[in-house]
Amino acid sequence: MGPTKTQVDLLHQTSKIVSSGLTLDAMLKELVRLTVEVTACDACLVYLAEPTGEIVLRASQLPHTREIGSIRMKLGEGVTGWVAEHKSLVALSAKASGDKRFKNFPALVEDTYEAFLSVPLITGGEVIGVINVHHMKPHAHRPEQIGLLSFMGEQMGGAIARSRVMDENLRLQEETLEMKRQLEARKLVERAKGILQSKYNLTEEDAYLKLRGESRRLRRPMRDLAEAIILAEDVATGGGSAPGGPMGETGPLELRPQITN
Repeated sequence: MGPTKTQVDLLHQTSKIVSSGLTLDAMLKELVRLTVEVTACDACLVYLAEPTGEIVLRASQLPHTREIGSIRMKLGEGVTGWVAEHKSLVALSAKASGDKRFKNFPALVEDTYEAFLSVPLITGGEVIGVINVHHMKPHAHRPEQIGLLSFMGEQMGGAIARSRVMDENLRLQEETLEMKRQLEARKLVERAKGILQSKYNLTEEDAYLKLRGESRRLRRPMRDLAEAIILAEDVATGGGSAPGGPMGETGPLELRPQITN
């Protein structure tokens, strides 16, 4: 539906999106879709505010794979930064790039368009982002369009903020798990080095170099080799035997039997 979309219809759609549990990227994609429907624009960009104070491009109607996450402005920089700083919209019906606040990005073809509407995304009195609407030709932004876009921004602002928190929590959880994996790997490598040092009278550095060399030769992670050495040692000290052992008496480490795909 074009720019005659009613506020009630828009409320239903935004409410559905807000309660859908979409990821942040999916929610921003839906925000772009609705914005295009409401304004019949030729392009739409969504920027989100970062804790650093920068405004970062996060979604676009036109394909901007390289620019997403890369194009950023400081608070107050460009029309987008001005909107975020003043918590107030800007509507330019023609020659948008001629506005003294305008900041041009060569990678954004939208910056060559005539008309420009920039509306803040606000939740709890704080700006969390900005929606930019572009028209190729001069375009008078009607009050009802501006009102609908502002309404939509208010409705989705809180949901976007919550989605960002969820994404950040997930990122922190993944980082924590990765740190645990790395710590476990270091412990295994340290234990394996100790075994090699004790059994073959190697220095700590020599034991590490031997492990690293075998890791490259066999093209297997050092953690796998460390586990193989520890397993072989556990079998040996437990009264059993590990074929070949972690290191031959006269040759380099032979760990293939302990490595599994």
